[in-house]
Amino acid sequence: MQVWPVQDAKARFSEFLDTCLAEGPQMVTKRGAEAAVLVPVDEWRRLQAAARPTLKQLLLADAARAEFVIPARGAARRRMPAAAR
Repeated sequence: MQVWPVQDAKARFSEFLDTCLAEGPQMVTKRGAEAAVLVPVDEWRRLQAAARPTLKQLLLADAARAEFVIPARGAARRRMPAAAR
């Protein structure tokens, strides 16, 4: 993966994009620190599909995806109706 300072990526964007399409992901640095990566759209879609489970996978999963906190019965405070005040 080639590393591009942000100034070079901005000044030579067409070359930056062509290199990404020909060679794969390209790293962009800002003040020497890694800031972003330009990836071809096919790879981006593949990564997105792999990161997001399908509804079928969620429903068939053994582990719960979230914890639901159910309050104890009778612990909720109720407001007085306006007519009773």
